[in-house]
Amino acid sequence: MQRPVDADATRLVDTLATGGVALFQVDVGYAIVGNHEAAIERIFAAKQRSYDKPCGMFSSWQMVQELSTLGARERDMVDTVIHRYDLPLSIVTPYRVDHAFFKDLTPTARQRSSRAGTIDMLLNAGALHDAIARESFARRIPVLGSSANQSLSGSKYKLMDVEAPVRAAADLVLDYGPTKYSHPDGMGSSIIELPSGRPLRKGIKYDDICDILARHFSVDPRKLGSSLRGA
Repeated sequence: MQRPVDADATRLVDTLATGGVALFQVDVGYAIVGNHEAAIERIFAAKQRSYDKPCGMFSSWQMVQELSTLGARERDMVDTVIHRYDLPLSIVTPYRVDHAFFKDLTPTARQRSSRAGTIDMLLNAGALHDAIARESFARRIPVLGSSANQSLSGSKYKLMDVEAPVRAAADLVLDYGPTKYSHPDGMGSSIIELPSGRPLRKGIKYDDICDILARHFSVDPRKLGSSLRGA
């Protein structure tokens, strides 16, 4: 019997496959996603988001293994954070641009969701997120988007807090109640660039993630750069 979360994952990917936009809960805030070029443009417009800020991709450990070009040590870093310590993490990593998973994206859709041969992959962000990522990879339909909020207003941890124009942009809305994590400053996921280990965004569980990488790999993102930005 299919679990409710798996049924919702199927509904969401079905929505994206037909050109729609979906809004759903991940552990670090509500998210809004699409796949087709027009859907991604609708997301940018609803969020009033700058095209200088590409979308991220809702991803799984299998996708890291098959789509990224990370070496064994960097993969072990990711594995340790998301599996041994069960924390959410976003990584910006070089990826296999010519992989069949991306073949149906238009040039503009690809441009809006990657930069200079790298892509932002959100990992381990809850049961619904993980089911969506599995469905996405199995069907070769990338799930692309970002936090469900107007730009620079901070992540939203309850559906009711998502601004009306952002909610209105979605063809499918999945309300799973309050998120697992929240932060008074509206932080989202912590973003680490790999293989460099440089921090790109100080987000939820940032210090815990830095402590883990420093303890197990002698890499402390807090000491590697000053380009941190808010959620």
